[in-house]
Amino acid sequence: MRENTLRKIWARGEAVVNGWLSIPSSFSAEVMAHQGFDSLTVDMQHGVVDYQTAVTMLQAISTTPVIPLARVPWNDPALLMKILDAGAYGVICPMINTRAQAEALVAACKYAPRGYRSWGPVRASIYAGSDYGDHANDDLIVMPMIETAEAVKNIDDILRVPGIDAVYVGPSDLSLTMGCKPRLDQTDAPVVEAQLKIVEAYCTVPFGRPARAFGDPRNTWPPGGDPGCAELSSRSSLVAVPNPRDPT
Repeated sequence: MRENTLRKIWARGEAVVNGWLSIPSSFSAEVMAHQGFDSLTVDMQHGVVDYQTAVTMLQAISTTPVIPLARVPWNDPALLMKILDAGAYGVICPMINTRAQAEALVAACKYAPRGYRSWGPVRASIYAGSDYGDHANDDLIVMPMIETAEAVKNIDDILRVPGIDAVYVGPSDLSLTMGCKPRLDQTDAPVVEAQLKIVEAYCTVPFGRPARAFGDPRNTWPPGGDPGCAELSSRSSLVAVPNPRDPT
């Protein structure tokens, strides 16, 4: 199976730099895939991307070593299974607020006996290799979004769900649930405190998995300034296509 290099980066204790694809264009995805990102996320929740276009974007990314991820619209088994069958090497799922919801997310992404994902990796087996089924349960990434006050309250339980590889902090919805104005680089005290609680949970729940947030690493993530376990979505296809590692 084609290697999921994100796991190797994490194993070295390094941060993954991820790009965000909101434009429904395989050419846009191809251009972004040549900018030096470790991974690219096809946004099927808030981006204007449907399934068929997402497939063409995954195909464009696959011409490079960049790891393809997808944010699905909801915690829906049909949507999760279909985008994994299309070749996404990981899924980001919005609005996971409880342990039960996290368990349902994992189950939909894992083949039996670890879950109930239906067999049919129609494109994934072409992209990843004929031994896809032997490794998919271990290699694919499952990532719930922590973006409500309820989710922050339940963060320890969510992190303890087997099969959760990381969490993705959604600062805008998190801000709304805390009565604050939504913005990506959040400085309002209740939201910063919530983000710190998420980081603290990662330091105390003994799994060593990276916390991650949508935001610019030059600004306010991670709170407290410690990048030790952060993956950073630093560029969007809607904004710019510079070198993602350029600090200027």
